Amino acid sequence: MSLVGIEALNVFGGTAFLDVAELARYRKLDTTRFENLLMKEKAVALPYEDPVTFGVNAAKPIVDALPQAAKDRIELLITCTESGIDFGKSISTYIHQQLGLNRNCRLFELKQACYSGTAGFQMAVNFILANTSPGAKALVVATDISRFMVSEAGDGVSEDWSFAEPSGGAGAVALLVSDRPHAFQVDVGANGYYGYEVMDTCRPMPDSEAGDTDLSLLSYLDCCENAYLEYAKRVSNANYRDTFQYLTFHTPFGGMVKGAHRTMMRKMVQAKTAEIEEDFQRRVMPGLKYCQRVGNIMGATSFLSLASTIDQGQFSAPRRLGCFSYGSGCCSEFYSGVVTSEGQARQRQFGIEQQLNQRYRLTIEEYEAIIRASSAVRFGVRNVVPDVGFIGEAYQSARGKGRLFLREIKEFHREYEWLS
Repeated sequence: MSLVGIEALNVFGGTAFLDVAELARYRKLDTTRFENLLMKEKAVALPYEDPVTFGVNAAKPIVDALPQAAKDRIELLITCTESGIDFGKSISTYIHQQLGLNRNCRLFELKQACYSGTAGFQMAVNFILANTSPGAKALVVATDISRFMVSEAGDGVSEDWSFAEPSGGAGAVALLVSDRPHAFQVDVGANGYYGYEVMDTCRPMPDSEAGDTDLSLLSYLDCCENAYLEYAKRVSNANYRDTFQYLTFHTPFGGMVKGAHRTMMRKMVQAKTAEIEEDFQRRVMPGLKYCQRVGNIMGATSFLSLASTIDQGQFSAPRRLGCFSYGSGCCSEFYSGVVTSEGQARQRQFGIEQQLNQRYRLTIEEYEAIIRASSAVRFGVRNVVPDVGFIGEAYQSARGKGRLFLREIKEFHREYEWLS
């Protein structure tokens, strides 16, 4: 059997975060509806952070841990995002440069809303399986940010961002894919994919989103069911309740995942309420821990759930994970793989939870200031030098951690610097 999967994965959950319960009170959101989101914190991109810095900061610990010979075998770098910084130029070239990778490497970028990370991952898996370059590795970097900005017409701070604002986060997940799947061994050929045209959510302009939240929920549920049913056609004796010891989901917010899991348990195995709640806490909740603290990071979110499950789950024996990915528009996939105790031990060395614990906590006043300042680095800006003294405590909190920040946009070209 061909071995393929994730050799290592790492998460960068931002330099700064906001307590979303505090935000909900400030925005005067309905308390019951807010609690149903199952959200605790969200990462907030500072004006001197962008999808490139997030992606590099996620990938660098993985690359730095490799011997030079192994680093030089990274022959494919795929960036996956709906937060691109140019209509033509891919952010993969910036990330390739900052990581110091071999120039004999394919570089490109993928877009398919929140499915983009899975699209990149599956492409990397098949690159390894094809064995056209034996021993080669692929690096997949899914990176996305939500910037809530003041509209040019003014009074933007009071705009009704409703319940999208508490769940919209910023972050990146980097995956090293190879024939040494220490972290997550893919079940080769165990995939169910399902997609069709639907206008649920979109980004018609570079820095804002639009859509129909009810339609998006229905599309998510429809795809979860039909992607799994396609998986079950291809995998003999697959059972939604018994085959997978853990389930990971694309997580726009935890409440949506809880609803999808409840629907699947009722339809697939006719489970009753008490069993569904116990199953949710045991098989799904470990994958929500990091998502509750970072927010929706679009193309990277399903892998944020995977990283959380590997860190938070119990792997005294090898466990099979069922993984569901959904991207608006839409495309979805259900696939599976195996995690071992050795894989968990390797993953915990990246200290993802510790990184989340060490982020700078923003006040509401600082968060509002970021909303006003973020337009300075919006899509299409030609020249700007971000002020790293803006919320300088957040910037200084990253000192000594080897983080990359945006230094300048000069004639559309982005220049970066490492904070020592």
